[in-house]
Amino acid sequence: MAQEQNSSVEAVLRRLEEQHNKYKFMEYNLVTKKSRLKAQIPDIKTSLNIVEHMLSKKGSTEPLKTNYQLSDNLYVKAAIPPTDNVCLWLGANIMLEYNLDDAQALLKKNCDAAITSLETVDKDLGFLRDQVTTIEVNMARVYNWDVKRRQAGGSSSAEVSASS
Repeated sequence: MAQEQNSSVEAVLRRLEEQHNKYKFMEYNLVTKKSRLKAQIPDIKTSLNIVEHMLSKKGSTEPLKTNYQLSDNLYVKAAIPPTDNVCLWLGANIMLEYNLDDAQALLKKNCDAAITSLETVDKDLGFLRDQVTTIEVNMARVYNWDVKRRQAGGSSSAEVSASS
């Protein structure tokens, strides 16, 4: 009988540990996604600000003067002639040319989607953390119950042999 209970306790603890590992894996993926989104949102907003600035200068004949980043710490002064088109990196080594209005609409849509996704990831992380805590508490309870059961079983057999 005690052997059956030991194996069932071990099976329960093993299932809880598997579930715990699954939740931890999901949490790692969500934390990675959250950090990627937190880095992506400022980039999208910067691009959107540039496109909006270009839209405000639309119709002007003067070139747009700016400092263009060549590498991490290297900038060069540039004079951009008036244009109605911009090229946007879409990811996966893909760049497309858009007119300014379409670029603005696309960047706004992407920014809103990224912010919504970040909020969803935050909610999912909160839920997962609650689940991880619940699993950990349940694991501790099962383990402690098993320890008390074994101690009670050991003391009762010692009492039986002492009274004989």
